Amino acid sequence: QVQLVESGGGSVQAGGSLRLSCAASGRTFSSAAMGWFRQAPGKEREFVASFKWSGGSTYYADSVKGRFTISGDNAKNTVYLQMNSLKPEDTAVYYCAARRTVMFEHYIYTDEYDYWGQGTQVTVSS
Repeated sequence: QVQLVESGGGSVQAGGSLRLSCAASGRTFSSAAMGWFRQAPGKEREFVASFKWSGGSTYYADSVKGRFTISGDNAKNTVYLQMNSLKPEDTAVYYCAARRTVMFEHYIYTDEYDYWGQGTQVTVSS
């Protein structure tokens, strides 16, 4: 069974920073791409950022471009989301996701991912 475990969420004031981690484990876990999504109360889950292990290419939602950075540590099977200049509208539950294979440069839809974490809450106050 594959498990994705997020950590690093919390409460911060606007303009602050947080770093989320997503540790992957399980039976011969191997993924080709990882993604971060978020879901605010009453809203659909939305794409935040994606990362391909091969080549390290990244892709971001326009709403976080320039403020968030996704990266990965292959040795630790861990992907990170560094979030800077946080805004109240960034408040949401953040989910990590993994995809087993890749054919394209990036994946932004929830149904394109095979595994999901349980989520971690990020709250940004004004």
